[in-house]
Amino acid sequence: MVKRYRATVAYDGTAYCGFQRQRQQPTVQATLERALSIVSHQPVGLVASGRTDTGVHATGQVIAFDLAWRHRPYDLLKALNVNLPPDVVVKSIEEVPAVFHPRFDAQRRRYEYVIQECLDGIRRPFGRHQHWQLFELLDVAEMNLAAACLVGKHDFATFGTPPKGENSIREVFLADWRREEDLLIFTIEANAFLFRMVRSIVGTLKLVGDGSWTVVEFMAAFEAASRQKAGTTAPAHGLFLTTVLY
Repeated sequence: MVKRYRATVAYDGTAYCGFQRQRQQPTVQATLERALSIVSHQPVGLVASGRTDTGVHATGQVIAFDLAWRHRPYDLLKALNVNLPPDVVVKSIEEVPAVFHPRFDAQRRRYEYVIQECLDGIRRPFGRHQHWQLFELLDVAEMNLAAACLVGKHDFATFGTPPKGENSIREVFLADWRREEDLLIFTIEANAFLFRMVRSIVGTLKLVGDGSWTVVEFMAAFEAASRQKAGTTAPAHGLFLTTVLY
């Protein structure tokens, strides 16, 4: 009997050309589908809560798939992880109703972006694929003042483009920075995101942190709702999809 399963997946996106399957390119989706096909001896397709770009990581990506599996979900988890490479892991699996869809049923998504401040001017070989390494001290207080204006329902056209159509209105529930030793971590939670929205926000907030922009200039660029008003787009490798809420 075919059942629908929901799984939470973590991956290091360094070696992949994003999540979504592409012809002749390594992707996280293709890697997961290959493992599913191996353990079930049949072709298996999956759907995900959203796509991540080349080099972007996840600790809480959610996928769903239909499978004829006689054993416990935990046995499926173990079988999949045996057949997955070290940079992809299934964290949990559960049976869900057949109507469940990880993308359309999601209410909120949370991302984190990690900056590492290398204040001694020396790059760090460890974490270079997970952190945006900068050689300056950023003003977190000013960055948080600017980030506060993002909370609420707004037009985010300055910071991204819609995956489909022209609607760039999104609702942000949380947007703030915290410092943990030499790491600056930006957390943002929204009902949905535009293409490259988080990275564009982070790169533009970095300009506030280093003094290139004022908070007022950031707010003016945001309110302009024009992609040409955004600052730098932060590199992909500092970004993590951490949570999908249903």
